[in-house]
Amino acid sequence: MTAPLRSGEPIVVPVALGSRSYEIVIGRGLLAQLGARAAALRPKAKIAIVTDENVAGHHLQAAQASLAAAGLTASGIVVPPGESSKSFGQFEKICDDLLAARIERGDLIVALGGGVIGDLAGFAAAAVRRGLDFIQVPTTLLAQVDSSVGGKTGINSRHGKNLVGAFYQPLLVLADTAALDTLPARQFRAGYAEVAKHALLGDAAYFAWLESNWTDVFSGTGAREHAIAVSCRMKASIVARDERETGDRALLNLGHTFGHALEAAAGFSDRLLHGEAVAIGIALAFEFSARKQLLPPADVERAVAHLEAVGLPTRIRDIPGEIPGTDRLMALIAQDKKVRHGALTFILVRGIGQAFIAPDVAPAEVQSFLSEKLSGR
Repeated sequence: MTAPLRSGEPIVVPVALGSRSYEIVIGRGLLAQLGARAAALRPKAKIAIVTDENVAGHHLQAAQASLAAAGLTASGIVVPPGESSKSFGQFEKICDDLLAARIERGDLIVALGGGVIGDLAGFAAAAVRRGLDFIQVPTTLLAQVDSSVGGKTGINSRHGKNLVGAFYQPLLVLADTAALDTLPARQFRAGYAEVAKHALLGDAAYFAWLESNWTDVFSGTGAREHAIAVSCRMKASIVARDERETGDRALLNLGHTFGHALEAAAGFSDRLLHGEAVAIGIALAFEFSARKQLLPPADVERAVAHLEAVGLPTRIRDIPGEIPGTDRLMALIAQDKKVRHGALTFILVRGIGQAFIAPDVAPAEVQSFLSEKLSGR
């Protein structure tokens, strides 16, 4: 933990990856700098802005104006909002539109939107002409603290979430916190689940700070930029030492093994946003860890209480509508990217800020645990 910086002061977080290194720039009003920063990186490049219908209404014109002021021409590719757009169909559409716009190597893609847009546009950048440069301009809290950082791109499959994709780093992440002013409250809460996740997996002092300051993070004071910066520093540090998730980077999946299965079971729909699924998954990971006598119940109560205090769901029964039974959830968990040779791997905890990778978790133990949770116990 570091002391909060003055409100309004841009914060730069480096992601150290050798020749693929880049910066995360965090602050209010940074969208106006998009053109100058893009021109500095790729002078005279043509730009394709990938965004969704909701974000386009708020920010596309400002992005195009900034690029035009820097002498860069920009076309827009707009897709429907929501997780359902992380599909083979929308991926194909974006690739076709990029080729139709004659975007070449040396040109730039701008991913203007939340995690769905960042994942889609980044995957298209990795694939079209075998690799185009791109800039992440995340407009949601979840994207600013998590999905825009680290180079994970991809789409969903009927078999599960994020199962088709590539590791592909951006040239720059430009996180304009003013974009969060237009974010619906539910979406902001969902993004906060990833903020809490970073604290719960590796920084007990940060979690204590969040317990005391989360209302300021929500209200948009300098605490918001501070929380985003701390989360980005934590993720950047992990990514720098394990870019392709062969070791420590798996810690960032705290809550995601359960969460991704629940998200898939809910049909990747507005019934359950990604951050909401992560919040439930974190609660389940803490409860499962306590079941294995890895941490005291008081730590579980504290973690769950904080998630509930900010308005996030923490129980499977909090999901509206019907949820498939244990067998279906276990089948979805078996498709998790951390599975090795059929063995389940979970991110568990020994306390607040003490996550660890637990390989070879017995499926029968997980199945029994989920059966209890589905029955409301």
